[in-house]
Amino acid sequence: MAAGAKSFLADAGYGEQELDANSALMELDKGLRSGKLGEQCEAVVRFPRLFQKYPFPILINSAFLKLADVFRVGNNFLRLCVLKVTQQSEKHLEKILNVDEFVKRVFSVIHSNDPVARAITLRMLGSMASIIPERKNAHHSIRQSLDSHDNVEVEAAIFAAANFSAQSKDFAGGICNKISEMIQGLATPVDLKLKLIPILQHMHHDASLASSSRQLLQQLVTSYPSTKMVIVTLHTFTLLAASSLVDIPKQIQLLLQYLKNDPRKAVKRLAIQDLKLLANKTPHTWSRENIQVLCECALQTPYDSLKLGMLSVLSTLSGTIAIKQYFSIAPGTAATTARSFDLVKLAQECCYHNNRGIAAHGVRVLTNISASCQEKDLLALEQDAVFGLESLLVLCSQDSSPGAQATLKIALTCMVKLAKCRPHLSQSVVESLLTQLHSAQDAARILMCHCLAAIAMQLPVLGDGMLGDLMDLYKVIGRSATDKQQELLVSLATVIFVASQKALSSEVKNVIKQQLENVSNGWTAYRIARQASRMGNHDMARELYQSLLTQVASEHFYFWLNSLKEFSHAEQCLTGLQEEDYSSALSCIAESLKSYHKGIASLTAASTPLNPLSFQCGFVKLRIDLLQAFSQLICTCNSLKTSPPPAIATTIAMTSGNDLQRCGRISTQMKLSMEEFRNLATRYGDLYQSSFDADSATLRNVELQQQSCLLISHAVEALILDPESASFQEYTSSGAAHVESEYERRMMSVFNHVLEEVESLNRKYAPVSYLHTACLCNAVIALLKVPLSFQRYFFQKLQSTSIKLALSPSPRNPAEPIAVQNNQQLALKVEGVVQHGSKPGLFRKIQSVCLNVSSTLQSKSGQDYKIPIDNMTNEMEQRVEPHNDYFSTQFLLNLAILGTHNITVESSVKDLNGIVWKTGPKTTIFVKSLEDPYSQQVRLQQQQGQPPTQQQQQQQRTAYSRF
Repeated sequence: MAAGAKSFLADAGYGEQELDANSALMELDKGLRSGKLGEQCEAVVRFPRLFQKYPFPILINSAFLKLADVFRVGNNFLRLCVLKVTQQSEKHLEKILNVDEFVKRVFSVIHSNDPVARAITLRMLGSMASIIPERKNAHHSIRQSLDSHDNVEVEAAIFAAANFSAQSKDFAGGICNKISEMIQGLATPVDLKLKLIPILQHMHHDASLASSSRQLLQQLVTSYPSTKMVIVTLHTFTLLAASSLVDIPKQIQLLLQYLKNDPRKAVKRLAIQDLKLLANKTPHTWSRENIQVLCECALQTPYDSLKLGMLSVLSTLSGTIAIKQYFSIAPGTAATTARSFDLVKLAQECCYHNNRGIAAHGVRVLTNISASCQEKDLLALEQDAVFGLESLLVLCSQDSSPGAQATLKIALTCMVKLAKCRPHLSQSVVESLLTQLHSAQDAARILMCHCLAAIAMQLPVLGDGMLGDLMDLYKVIGRSATDKQQELLVSLATVIFVASQKALSSEVKNVIKQQLENVSNGWTAYRIARQASRMGNHDMARELYQSLLTQVASEHFYFWLNSLKEFSHAEQCLTGLQEEDYSSALSCIAESLKSYHKGIASLTAASTPLNPLSFQCGFVKLRIDLLQAFSQLICTCNSLKTSPPPAIATTIAMTSGNDLQRCGRISTQMKLSMEEFRNLATRYGDLYQSSFDADSATLRNVELQQQSCLLISHAVEALILDPESASFQEYTSSGAAHVESEYERRMMSVFNHVLEEVESLNRKYAPVSYLHTACLCNAVIALLKVPLSFQRYFFQKLQSTSIKLALSPSPRNPAEPIAVQNNQQLALKVEGVVQHGSKPGLFRKIQSVCLNVSSTLQSKSGQDYKIPIDNMTNEMEQRVEPHNDYFSTQFLLNLAILGTHNITVESSVKDLNGIVWKTGPKTTIFVKSLEDPYSQQVRLQQQQGQPPTQQQQQQQRTAYSRF
């Protein structure tokens, strides 16, 4: 516990004074200059932390030059520390601005008489290969050191040669023959050959180099049949093929040949490991014959460990295109037909194997075949898959060891996949899970609950059948406060919320609350409340948040829980809505808005500078505005009764030529209402675009809110404002789209129902009648009756991505502007660093960063005279791809107008799917454009009525010719 707390404090930066970049560097520099070796070493090893905190080139360049000085003059231990720092900070190396100076200082040590110093220098050069791939002096030193008589130096040269070969085509081409001679030379000891062979994996820069390396490896495999040599050579062979891509089918055949014919288990294991690598990387290159050979080997081998490996390769292939290729070719003869199902025969044999891992892979193969080959009649195969899964479930649910849990995860994943692809099997899968749930270990129960929740989300019809068993189990668990029991309470509650689709009965609520009172763990209660909010059970959530309010340690947490309680209460108010009852609908919305306003005040109080809760505030503000827009729409519809069109409305419409005027004032109000909903849809779109780190369910939720706004605006337009040109084609939802959650399912059904109603009314009646207003009001009530789901990103941020920008030139003081003469252009350099949390790229990754630079004139200078201006404003955009999370680019800005200009740099990102996200940040600097001295002098002379002298004109020409 103490160690955990210590590492947490170290990560958070507590106990260290917060220093700016220069002060931190000076502090470390002081340590480097110290006479004590210990202090010097401590200063060196603290550099990676400094780079992490201030990842911009100006500091990194200075720091690496200081480290290079230490490397040049220090002892070997200090050099080793500098080497380790360089290897840890590899992604910052390209930010070194004075590469020549850095390399010069490091390289000077290569001429030392100490072989260890030379070895460390070679490793240092190898670690820097990414920034100096074509340095000929480094290439020459590596070649020389390969011939050294000192083993340490030769090993370092091999390390450097491997790194340079990966980066430089010239070096790889030049060193290939040298490596080949050394490997084939009789004087080279075997252990050195084993270290030299892996260099050949980097010889993939062109086809001829890869081909010559393959020939050499082919010779080695036959010339040196010892186990170690074969293993190293085959693995290098595989890595070379995987990089050069052209020889993968040949490599698969070679590995299968060794797997089949070589009697040594170590070689067979290596062949299996490499086949797995190729199955993951290029499953499409596996032919039917390859899979057949692998099946035959697996059927014949007596060793469980080898059978497990081969099945692992087959289970990887069974989830890819390779399985379709295996079954698709129509066999020519009866013999082939029998053998084409060797894979099925193997999987059926292994399903009930006494080794858990083999059984899991066997079941996985059967499941993948059932899911992929849906056009085939595989009834017997499906049954085998279900029985295999059930037996594996019984076996693993009684065992709490990590191995059994891993196998159980595979089995449960297969169950979810099978239930999704073959819905007619889901009932038996759910029954076996519920039966096993009562007798299973707690760790297994948690996983089984996750599986049940996933199946119930896909097939809601199974939910009701689960509820009874789940409630019985909920009553008996939770007697102890162990972590597993607490986790189980949360998992079971989640399944109960998913299973009871519409609303929780009071009996279910009482059972859950009773259990939570028995085991008083506030965190468990909060997690269950959070799940209730996600599933739309807001009354349950409100009671749990209320009970937790007094159990938290800080006022920020208190305000957070209080805001959640108010939001739950606000959503609970909307459950009492009834169709056709519009006055009570208005009072329900008003009550809900009251709670929402209290909640947003509390939420604002809960935010801190480090955690501003921007998504939560944005989402709730939009919800408030949406409810107000709904309320306003109902009032507008009611105004047809309270303020019907005047008697002369038809005459006014005819004279004005606007047909809508015959509907009276409701037409203008409806137009405003439609614009309001369109505006809300745009704002939901902006919220979506700013949520780069959100999970897909949260984004889908925001999208559904946006679609509900568009739906109402479309309904208003189609029914009242422009019934003639309303089109329903683009709004009909595609039935093929897969629905992920109950909330989405219910929203989509409301959308479809509303569209059908609007379309039928649009065809039958001319606007505006009470039927039209009733249809709009009913649409609003139908949308509000679906309980809002607060998705994961509202509570929890699993991925964190932020961009930090640095502009140069930058002012010493943020308030004062940078001075630039108006006859010159400002070169603005924008540098940026992408910072990640603990799980980078979990949902989406950055492909490029879009930088938008714009300038606006803040205030003109006092003089009011004309200047010829080509371009009044600057508006530019550039896209840069970050490399090692760093990017930089430059803009040239024309600031010809005298005065203070406000320059704004805004960044957004583009993900791998090409979608642009407005992540920010936005940085602003002020630039003061000053009149150049010559123009000022000419203007003053013109004002005084004097022509400019010849000497001044000469000065002007030389001043301009410089630029």
